[in-house]
Amino acid sequence: MTLQDADANDAGFGARIRSAIFWRSGSQILSQMMSWVVTLAVIRLLDPADYGLFAMTQVILNFATFLNGYGLVSALVQSDTVEPRRLRQAFTIMLLLNGALALLQLAIAPLAADYYAQPMVADLLRVQALLYLSTPFISVPEAIMGRALDFKRPALVNLIAAIASAAVALTGALSGWGVWTLVWAPIAGFWVKAVGYVIATGFRPIPSFDFRGTGAMVAYGASLLGGQLFWIVQSQADIFIGGRMLDPHALGLYAEALFLTQIFVSKFVPPLNDVAFPAYARMQKDVSRVAWSFCKAVKLLLLLTCPIYLGMAVTAEPLVETLFGQKWLEMAPFVAILALAMPFMTLQVMFAPVSNALGRPGTTARVAAVGAVLMPVAFLIGIRFGAIGLAWAWLAAFPVLTAVTARLAGGPMGLRFADLIRAAAPGLGCAVLMAGVVMAIDRLLPPLAAPVRLGLLVPAGGLAFLAALMLCARGTLMELVALVIRRAPPVQAPA
Repeated sequence: MTLQDADANDAGFGARIRSAIFWRSGSQILSQMMSWVVTLAVIRLLDPADYGLFAMTQVILNFATFLNGYGLVSALVQSDTVEPRRLRQAFTIMLLLNGALALLQLAIAPLAADYYAQPMVADLLRVQALLYLSTPFISVPEAIMGRALDFKRPALVNLIAAIASAAVALTGALSGWGVWTLVWAPIAGFWVKAVGYVIATGFRPIPSFDFRGTGAMVAYGASLLGGQLFWIVQSQADIFIGGRMLDPHALGLYAEALFLTQIFVSKFVPPLNDVAFPAYARMQKDVSRVAWSFCKAVKLLLLLTCPIYLGMAVTAEPLVETLFGQKWLEMAPFVAILALAMPFMTLQVMFAPVSNALGRPGTTARVAAVGAVLMPVAFLIGIRFGAIGLAWAWLAAFPVLTAVTARLAGGPMGLRFADLIRAAAPGLGCAVLMAGVVMAIDRLLPPLAAPVRLGLLVPAGGLAFLAALMLCARGTLMELVALVIRRAPPVQAPA
């Protein structure tokens, strides 16, 4: 292959990556915007205690979900070729796994209710078992489209599923379903997505019980289980610990503050990671190229997210009152603290697709093992101070976990701390300057209604951040502009 051919291939692959990011993230943003409008309406109609009960069930659901077989999907994405027979084998394995998980959840539902001393938890968990049965019909079509970097079709299906889920949520809240609104809405969304994915890919969900040749696929999926289990322990320990110590009202305030501050890192970063995984997998023979691409992704993503997080922190009170209403105002201190931890979480979760794509799932497992020890210990200490102590535990422990992750996962690709700091500095530094300006303006404002106050502080913060970028990080700003307004590179003569 000539140099010119290689450049053409790189350009074509880059165009596919940009298209994938556009469809995957663009559809996610659109569906989330629609979902948020409905969510805010639902939150105003429901009580914090409803969200506390729902959070208790999510711990059990997430602990069981790590066995749902999604590691098999990662193996399909990473492999060089995928035959129809392997797809049917993966579908069958996932069908068996998720059927077993649904039965397991039915069995442990009464035990969970006894642990939390909340009888309704058992009824909620029994109905939520329906979620597992949709997983095989979603995951295998996702692998088919993910390998092809085809995110247009799933984007359209995701929008339809989001509409269905939002419609059920709004109907339930207006009809007085209470906490059941939070149960039936995601069930509707998952099953609409399952049907849509099968139709979009033309995949025939016919089981195949001939498991010959699945050893490597199962082994790869099993190798990811350790990391997934540790991640579940890390991410669910706060609700598991707090659910037993706090009443549903206090737990609901904390859980919704965590939901609000994690919106970007939980809703927008995973789609980017979905695109990043196959992209990094194709670069795995050139680790220096992987490290360069990773640092660039860190720089641009933190440039977008840090002003959001720090803006949340300094406008927590008017933000909560405007979005959620007066009865949720007690949530503001939680938001102010948790938002400061989210830049570290955003950076930390970006490492997983790199390690997995380089064929090092063990690194992800080791990182998750550290988190599975560090975060529960922090929560056990924090719960002594009530629900607010859980928020402080996030801010104290997650910077440490991020540093450990950078050391363990960055080493195989030759990533240095100095490179990572340089990549993070423009977004984080300019966001800190912006936050200082917003706090100063807020102190000068007279007493105002929360929406008016927020309406003044948000544009002031945006202008302050843009000014900081122009003064301190003009080159990074130009990179972001170039990414959004992509121009075709000039054709170079072959060497």
